[in-house]
Amino acid sequence: MLIKVLKSKLHRARVTDAKLHYPGSIAIDEDLMQAAGLAPYEVVLIADLDNGNRIETYVVAGPAGSGDVVILGAAALLVKEGDLIIVMGFGYCTPEEAARINPRVVVLDENNRIVKQR
Repeated sequence: MLIKVLKSKLHRARVTDAKLHYPGSIAIDEDLMQAAGLAPYEVVLIADLDNGNRIETYVVAGPAGSGDVVILGAAALLVKEGDLIIVMGFGYCTPEEAARINPRVVVLDENNRIVKQR
């Protein structure tokens, strides 16, 4: 049996823009994606710390070094510019593999710069 476990997390990312009329996704600074181990088009869960909304979407790469975290498409009705969010990526593994998993956690400051990672 496989179980779903956390593998990647961007903690306290600040949404820099929200664009409703765009095919749905979240654009994240490519450097932040790499730090967290998120792949282009990977499905992620977004938790909005300002309103409690949770949204599933996929990641597209934003300009490296920009600090951009842009909500694109219908999710822009639920997550607004300036909101603090958590972006979580998951993987499937056996329970035995899960015991050895050490998720990549990247904590960001108010400008989406890395302040801590493990």
